[in-house]
Amino acid sequence: MDRNKLVSRVAALLALSLWPAILPAQTQPTQTLVLDLKTAIGIALNENPTIKVADMEIEKKDYSKKETIAGLFPRIDGSASYSRTIEKQTMYMDTEAFDMSAMFAPIYNTIGQLHPEFQVPQLGGGSSSSGETGMKVGTDNTYSVGLSASLPIIAPQLWKSVQLSSADIEQAVESARSSRLSMVNQVEKAYFNLLLAQNSYEVIKMSYDNAVLNAQDYKHKFEQGTASEYDVLRADVQVRNLEPTLLQTENSVKLSKLQLKVLMGVDMALEITPTDRLEDYEASMYEETMNIDTSLEQNTDLRQLDLQTAYLKKAVDVQRMAWFPTLSATANYNWISMSDGGMFSDFRWSPYSSIGLSLSLPIFQGGARHFRIKQAKSNVLQLGLQRDNLLNTLSMQVQMSMDNIQKSVKQIASNKEGVRQAEKAYAIMQKSFEIGSATFIELNDADLALTNSRLSYNQAIYDFLAAKSDLQLLLGNADLEQYRQPDQKSTK
Repeated sequence: MDRNKLVSRVAALLALSLWPAILPAQTQPTQTLVLDLKTAIGIALNENPTIKVADMEIEKKDYSKKETIAGLFPRIDGSASYSRTIEKQTMYMDTEAFDMSAMFAPIYNTIGQLHPEFQVPQLGGGSSSSGETGMKVGTDNTYSVGLSASLPIIAPQLWKSVQLSSADIEQAVESARSSRLSMVNQVEKAYFNLLLAQNSYEVIKMSYDNAVLNAQDYKHKFEQGTASEYDVLRADVQVRNLEPTLLQTENSVKLSKLQLKVLMGVDMALEITPTDRLEDYEASMYEETMNIDTSLEQNTDLRQLDLQTAYLKKAVDVQRMAWFPTLSATANYNWISMSDGGMFSDFRWSPYSSIGLSLSLPIFQGGARHFRIKQAKSNVLQLGLQRDNLLNTLSMQVQMSMDNIQKSVKQIASNKEGVRQAEKAYAIMQKSFEIGSATFIELNDADLALTNSRLSYNQAIYDFLAAKSDLQLLLGNADLEQYRQPDQKSTK
């Protein structure tokens, strides 16, 4: 008995010790972010990895430009070397070729006249030991330590390369702007899609609630003997037929939220709640349609093509500069030590220094420079033709987008009137059904017509907003500055 009590106490202590670790996971509240469209875009432009990658590409191009500019500054290198002679070089001398007697004969004759006792030395003729066996030259150890510096003085190709790097940065900046415009378009359409899914769920839910009420009404009538069992079954079947559609629309809302959260770059566990509704955008759509500027000056594809053309023109200048001479200054300062014996003995350091100018004048390379220039000019002409074709294509897309917007505006007005009429027709049919002058099929048809008209109305508003967002992306005239949030904290 005592043992059982001891086991029970141990189990209770273990449960108490594990309870704090389990409790937070079960009771942790879900964070909710209430946001409008502007806030959603602002978070996406700050948190989405695609935008961060584009910004990092600009930094990479800036570093590349600084690397090119660094070529204009002096370059200083240090060097050190050591060599050990295994077998010294042997030098042989031809004594006949180096006969010095003829050279010094007049001097020796003069000294002999003044000093008869002077003996004239034998400087040439005959063989010498060095001529036969050779003479070892060199040292065992050779050390060298030094510094070398070079400075470009005249470098036309390098100067033009700096301008080429600046043009490369401009392309990276425009590419990052293109990524932001695309992100704004994706977030807008995902946000509008979420609003459409929520409105569709509400419409289906209203139809489902009406079907439930009608089923309950038939059940009460059947209990009172005023309705048949067939009517009750048919009403229940109508409810069950709407349940899959209701579940599907509910799932669509969840998927739309997940898509928006992915674009925003926030935690998937974060709950988001939009503050807008689709019908809120109807009031301003007519004014927005009238004030659309269809100019393609800010189109990012055209701007990138123009920047690429400017880049290639500068590349032509870089190739031309290869014909010009280059001049650079050089300087060297070295210390050399040579010794015999051990590696670390008898150091005798002797300095050696020099300065100079180096001139390089290109003369002939088999026509390689000429053909590189021709190739660069061909690239420029090719981009010019591509730009003309792109401009025609974009103009056609702008016209199609404007037609879609105008069609959506007309469709919204028509569907709005259809919703008003369907609501009135359903109200009349509901009253008729309550007094028994309308059948369940007629009421069901009125409810179906009302549901379809509401869904069509919401779809028309979404089509207008999506078409306007696509046109804004095509024109590239979105005001990105309004979404900048420098102090925005990550919501992850």
